[in-house]
Amino acid sequence: MVVQLLRRQFTVAKYHQMVEAGILTEDDRVELLEGEVIELWSISSRHAACVNRLTYLFHDRLRERAIVRVQNPVELSDRSEPQPDLVLLQLRPNLYEAGYPQAQDILLLVEVADTTVEFDQEIKMPLYAKSGVREVWLVDLNENAIAIYREPSLSGYGQVQELRRGQELTVQLFPDISLAVEKLLGQGNNFN
Repeated sequence: MVVQLLRRQFTVAKYHQMVEAGILTEDDRVELLEGEVIELWSISSRHAACVNRLTYLFHDRLRERAIVRVQNPVELSDRSEPQPDLVLLQLRPNLYEAGYPQAQDILLLVEVADTTVEFDQEIKMPLYAKSGVREVWLVDLNENAIAIYREPSLSGYGQVQELRRGQELTVQLFPDISLAVEKLLGQGNNFN
């Protein structure tokens, strides 16, 4: 006998209603991906340090050109509201107070992974591509590499490039800003 599990698909509106009703609280580390509420993994100190480095570097270099948003939701469809590690957003005077940023607002999205590399590659990258997020970086702390995803389509990213220590990378929309891979991955206390 084959047992089939029944799954309930949620919209962003229903997901928000669960928060308002107290079913989900701000202490719950979850995100909505393709209609499913997914529990987020715990954040290691190495992961947190990498997000801190990214935040510092981007804020320092793009202060007047983009909003640096850290571990906050973005609304990609009526069924997906992930919480990426870092997003560079178009400047808005209200800082997105009227609603969460959407794919067209995202200049760069960054996921940092130590325990979630496969999940990010197999679940999140296709979601981001299908949603039209123009550029995504996957910082793989285990491999000391950064994968750059560009040219989104419904079937995935048309361009994927992997960079390692000793190489430089730029944000596609800010070609004048160059960052050394090791500065993002970490090398002691030097992140300038």
